[in-house]
Amino acid sequence: MSLQSALTTAWRRAVQTARLAIGVPDYDTYVRHVREHHPERPVMTYPEFFNERQQARYGKGRTRCC
Repeated sequence: MSLQSALTTAWRRAVQTARLAIGVPDYDTYVRHVREHHPERPVMTYPEFFNERQQARYGKGRTRCC
């Protein structure tokens, strides 16, 4: 593995970790999963995916106490 390849891999993992830490879903991982495990399902567009993840995280009409 070249130095450039190792740095690219490390950078991608750092970005993915940061996104997960702040609650931003990873669209590329979703697309890869759907294509590999559910080829019969259509892949959502990024806006559809983002909205679905927001609803799953916060729910529709839910209120928070804090």
